[in-house]
Amino acid sequence: MKKTIITVVGKDTVGIIARVCTYLADNGINILDISQTIVQDYFNMMMIVDTNCTEKSFGDMADDLSSLGEEIGVVIKCQKEEIFDMMHRI
Repeated sequence: MKKTIITVVGKDTVGIIARVCTYLADNGINILDISQTIVQDYFNMMMIVDTNCTEKSFGDMADDLSSLGEEIGVVIKCQKEEIFDMMHRI
């Protein structure tokens, strides 16, 4: 299984989760875990997804999600699980 960590941060607006999840579903990317919170007017979401079945390369997926984030007014970042784990190792 190829896991990717996706983070979404920005001002809260209607439809953020719907737009991100629609992109993932349309590209065969399965959500394994999801956590989201809103503090005052700021939205923060972290997802762990399985990218095994997508035909998109990691770079194309990251670029697509970054563009989607710009379109909806948030910042969307993607990291491969192994990179994320190495960066957050104590």
